[in-house]
Amino acid sequence: MSSGEHIFSNGKIILADRVIARGWVAIADGRVAEVGEGEAPGGGEDLNGDLLMPGLIELHTDHLEAHFVPRPKVYWDPLAAVVSYDGQLATCGITTVLDSLRVWREEGAEEADGQASLLASAISSAREANLLRADHFLHLRCEIPMPDVVAEAEELVDRPDVRLMSLMDHTPGQRQFRDEVKLRDYYRGKAGGLTDAQLDVMFARRFEFQKKYAEPNLRRIVALAQSRDIPLASHDDTTDENVSDAIRDGVSVAEFPTTLEAAQGLHEAGIRVLMGAPNVVRGGSHSGNIAAVDLAREGLLDILSSDYVPSSLLMGALQLPKRAPGIDLASAVRTVTKTAAEAVGLNDRGEIAEGRRADLIRVHLAHELPVVRSVWRAGARVA
Repeated sequence: MSSGEHIFSNGKIILADRVIARGWVAIADGRVAEVGEGEAPGGGEDLNGDLLMPGLIELHTDHLEAHFVPRPKVYWDPLAAVVSYDGQLATCGITTVLDSLRVWREEGAEEADGQASLLASAISSAREANLLRADHFLHLRCEIPMPDVVAEAEELVDRPDVRLMSLMDHTPGQRQFRDEVKLRDYYRGKAGGLTDAQLDVMFARRFEFQKKYAEPNLRRIVALAQSRDIPLASHDDTTDENVSDAIRDGVSVAEFPTTLEAAQGLHEAGIRVLMGAPNVVRGGSHSGNIAAVDLAREGLLDILSSDYVPSSLLMGALQLPKRAPGIDLASAVRTVTKTAAEAVGLNDRGEIAEGRRADLIRVHLAHELPVVRSVWRAGARVA
């Protein structure tokens, strides 16, 4: 046995297409070397029947912002925020993450907007200092109607760690917030209590920005992504027109479609549908839109994202087989591993198979709650 080899034995092994009830996995030089059933050759680390799964792949989480701005207008040290956030992800079983950074600024909605370059630099500094447990890439969330979104995207788009760009439009009265009242409720809570008068000003400005900037900005952002072979995501698709736009723009991932009709159209077009794992865990959307489980039951759910609760990614995936009987355990785990990895071209990970990266997690189930006991990235234990 080489010094870089390790064997995990007596585990429930979750493969991409099936589950080995009792099996073993050998890793060497940071990759999966062999997978087998029954007794492991030469013993190995006894998993005592726990699940052994691929490390989770997260495509959309803006949770870094909660560490950087833990209270309204309270800004934490960005490097410390990245390291704290990374530790939380790792202990939740996430070994690869696309950090979702807001590429826009908006007067009167101060949160973490306008800080994408600062946070991207902090992620790079943490990576260079070997402070990170998970593998970090960037997801640029582009709010299309904002006047400076193109210039801000151009500052970041040539970074080698950019793996996804999303096309967003949160103008009141459409997509996620077709009901303007829900958007008002969102900002009252999110921004520390904006008044109706302040929201009137913000919404009027957003209508103006959409009319003036949305169309030219959209064309330029799409061109930026396509010229660099960066996958595009749509956001909150609701209508047939939204679906047609996503197809026209060459979108490969549709984040959080809000209606069954939109999800059906996207699925038929071969666009992967991503929904929030908190939606699964809670049993529905906090915004009153289509439930992720309803899409799963219709065969329209491809990828889960933890969005704003990192621990929900594992919880949501493991709950899917009970909530959507047509989905088995292997299929459910693919929504947070293999399918997510393939959507952004990370084809070296996301499944337990010979030659794949040994990004692995050991999961113990107690009272139906999954607890991550150990995490390995490229064969090295990180949590």
